[in-house]
Amino acid sequence: MWKEEDNRLKKTFTFKDFQEAFAFMTRVAFLAESHNHHPNWSNVYNKVNIELTTHDAGNMVTEKDKKLAEAIDQI
Repeated sequence: MWKEEDNRLKKTFTFKDFQEAFAFMTRVAFLAESHNHHPNWSNVYNKVNIELTTHDAGNMVTEKDKKLAEAIDQI
């Protein structure tokens, strides 16, 4: 579940191993590009942490973030 905190939508995804985590990040990268909205994220082994905020709106959570979060959950 995404949580809104510090003007960001945040979620941690956990996978079986690094390879699955990296494959997920690759799919999210293509998705983000198609939305023209790019996450702040990090990866350590099997965990991917994603934060979404809209820089053009003064680093606030907007509908753009919510739509991308929903699309990421569909992966």
